[in-house]
Amino acid sequence: MKIQWYPGHIAKAERKLKEQLKRVDVVLEVRDARIPLATHHPQVPMWVGEKARVLVINRMDMISPRVRKVWEEWFEAQGEVPYFTNAQHGQSVEAVAMAARDAGVKLNQRRRDRGMLPRPVRAVAIGFPNVGKSALINRLLGRRVADSARRAGVTRSLQWIRISEEIELLDAPGVIPTRIENQEDAEKLAICEDIGEAAYDNQGIAAAMVDLLTYLETTSDGLISASGLKSRYELDATSINGESYLHEVAKLRYQGDVERTARKMLNDFRTGLLGPLALELPPN
Repeated sequence: MKIQWYPGHIAKAERKLKEQLKRVDVVLEVRDARIPLATHHPQVPMWVGEKARVLVINRMDMISPRVRKVWEEWFEAQGEVPYFTNAQHGQSVEAVAMAARDAGVKLNQRRRDRGMLPRPVRAVAIGFPNVGKSALINRLLGRRVADSARRAGVTRSLQWIRISEEIELLDAPGVIPTRIENQEDAEKLAICEDIGEAAYDNQGIAAAMVDLLTYLETTSDGLISASGLKSRYELDATSINGESYLHEVAKLRYQGDVERTARKMLNDFRTGLLGPLALELPPN
């Protein structure tokens, strides 16, 4: 199963984004807390250049506090300051706004030093589809101005939004690499719905999810557990592979309808019904 997805609206939006980047002072790079490495766009460092960057790890409610702590320590060891947020409910969003404002203070000090008038800091939210950029913007603004939904490809155009007298923010559609070379990352993106459904087969991805969760349970020293599968579907996943598990659950619960079962299992993961589950841990 080869997963590739680069629809026309994303290619068009990326071209427009590159045109707007020269006006931007601060880049908010938004990633998915369940897969913070797989949702890092490889071109972000080039887009950021010398600009200030704020690393936002959204959907912190979808991972356990222990996993979050492990990621915080890892990012800090890399010299990064990660801002973990739950943009849907506004948790820790103010810290992101403060980081953007701090960048604005430094920007305007440089402008004053050159005899220029201060102006609002211009920020842009960049990230893969469905990582929560629009939800973050709505929370920063305090009202709904950007379309937000739990699926990839909702935001289709760029728009500047005045957050406050101090910050202007560019809401941009999700961007993805033109080609995803690492297919394990592509599977994680599909499981988390951070890539369009047209790119993958639900049954294959549901089976891959089961295999990944059972693998992580055996290799994560207790940080990640696949027990949510057993409690949800009354079937242990550790003794069979993902494809067999999918078919067994279909027989037990959904009259043998494997496609319906796959969709149900993916939805259960995406809505947290299998528990707070990360699909990645920091590399050793």
